[in-house]
Amino acid sequence: MEKIEPDTGVKKAGPVRVSVSLDPGDYADIKNIARNGRVSVAWVVRDAVARYLDSRTPLLPRNDVDAGS
Repeated sequence: MEKIEPDTGVKKAGPVRVSVSLDPGDYADIKNIARNGRVSVAWVVRDAVARYLDSRTPLLPRNDVDAGS
């Protein structure tokens, strides 16, 4: 969903919702990481995706939309 900045009138893209299926063991590991870090499972997943994308494009900076990190 696009939002328009009131001061500038510039369109700003909002977050996109996705759904993924995970192996039960992977999900348990992610839940433990989240619990130990006192963050949400969603935060752990967003952080992992951001790190993965950064590792795939090491020479070119990404246009980083707030990944919650």
